[in-house]
Amino acid sequence: MGSNENDILFGRFAERRLSRFTPEQLDRFEHLLGQTDSDLFDWVTGKRPVPDELNDDVMAMIREFVQTEASVP
Repeated sequence: MGSNENDILFGRFAERRLSRFTPEQLDRFEHLLGQTDSDLFDWVTGKRPVPDELNDDVMAMIREFVQTEASVP
């Protein structure tokens, strides 16, 4: 899993959702982006469980986005 996939996935998510985030949600999103690409991909695609400390509202939004909107250009 390379970073290109995450760049596309998280870029699309950011374009469509970040304008509605609270400052606290933006902080949580930035914290997620500090994780490794392979971990992020596995968590948001459901290949591995999300660690409790990262399993918050922002992660839930990203996971829902991946399941319903990520493939829509």
